[in-house]
Amino acid sequence: MSNVPSVSPPPAYPTSDPSRNSFGTLSEKSPHKAIEETIDKLDCQLRQLSLRIHDHPEIMFHETYARDLLSTFMRDHGFKVTTGYLGLPTAWRAEYTQGQGGRVVGINSEMDALSGLGHACGHNLIAVSGCGVAVALKAALEQTNTPGKIILLGTPAEESGGGKILLLERGGFEEMDFCLMCHPAPGPSHSFDLGSSNAMQTFEVEFFGQSAHAGASPWEGTNALDAAFVAYSSISLLRQQMRPDHRVHGIVSGKDWVPNVIPDYSKMRWIVRAPTWPELEVFVKRVQNCFQAAALATSCKVNIKSEAPYFDLNQNDALAGAFSSVMTERYGMSASSNGTSASTDFGNVSYEIPSLHPLFAIPTSPNGGNHTPAFEKAAATSEAHAAAMRITCGLANIAFLGLKDDEFYSQVRFFISCSPESFLFYSRKSPLDSTFLNLDKDFVPSFSKKSELKGETLFAPVTKCEF
Repeated sequence: MSNVPSVSPPPAYPTSDPSRNSFGTLSEKSPHKAIEETIDKLDCQLRQLSLRIHDHPEIMFHETYARDLLSTFMRDHGFKVTTGYLGLPTAWRAEYTQGQGGRVVGINSEMDALSGLGHACGHNLIAVSGCGVAVALKAALEQTNTPGKIILLGTPAEESGGGKILLLERGGFEEMDFCLMCHPAPGPSHSFDLGSSNAMQTFEVEFFGQSAHAGASPWEGTNALDAAFVAYSSISLLRQQMRPDHRVHGIVSGKDWVPNVIPDYSKMRWIVRAPTWPELEVFVKRVQNCFQAAALATSCKVNIKSEAPYFDLNQNDALAGAFSSVMTERYGMSASSNGTSASTDFGNVSYEIPSLHPLFAIPTSPNGGNHTPAFEKAAATSEAHAAAMRITCGLANIAFLGLKDDEFYSQVRFFISCSPESFLFYSRKSPLDSTFLNLDKDFVPSFSKKSELKGETLFAPVTKCEF
């Protein structure tokens, strides 16, 4: 850590200074009022978009229907839209700039579904939430004449394929000063979660053997299916020595297997997870040893291909703290920080840019978590949509805060909990840069309970239509 600059933390935020408690003021020019009114007006339209995407599921890199729906919606609301972004046919970018200078916020709309299960991870809700955040934030910037830029990315292939990683490698997130998105999950009603997620590595493992007649001359063959079974059994035994928060799971496939022919080929796909990337690197080596041992035991050849790893989620403390305040104090939600043992390609983004990725609870049946038929049904309910819209309002408010408030953004840049390399990346702009000097110093929103929100009815989009 010797290369990391020595800095002092900025003042605690939100402030308890009553002279700066402007966040709760619902004046005609209030940015949060503009945000809430915009989400309210968009509610039915976003609900329709969500249901159309839900009922037309598309797997990774095939999200053409969702791309066309969402990019048209953003174009209709005054955004400049680019489709086929950075060479990915189903990726798209919608951008809007208010004034000159100012910071840049990134937002993400996921679109892909699961093969055989449809939108059992609720990406239809993520898709419309991203659009809602962007359009509502645009209204707030216009209302207050605040300079800044909004970039909404339609990101394909989160479930598998690492769409955000590809966009990250191609410079799709380079311009952003901070980045936001959300994800549905099971949990207590009206709750959200600001914990982390697991790092993940996916492997494709191929075993190559020699076919032979299983009855007449099996000794002439080399059984690739046996190799897969040995690998599977070895990993099952490894689980006894695994830490409770580590995960490994896989499947076996092959070609034209029949019982009277020694299989000459088998293929496995494995996913390995751990709470952090350094832990995962150690654990992955133990799993790979099982593949190599299986090949050795069965005299097969093995080919191991690894996909781009998903890093663990690095929630920015300042963004998370402000978001938690607004969601609990303004929208009456409860907070937790349990995180998830699932994984997301947004984790890689969070190691490059200050990021926020809250989970929000939607009602589902017992044992009906993500990637189940029950969750697929839950993702289409009006209750799930209402939860998504509450989170959308909160994210839009935090995005506005990050664009408007220099002091808050200095905290966003300070609170870094990953590597020295990421620290230096976050610190790429000097505090003396003009970007940090051209905002209204008098406007500093506060989430204090002493604000004028006392007695207000918590915002929820008005239900004007039933779907």
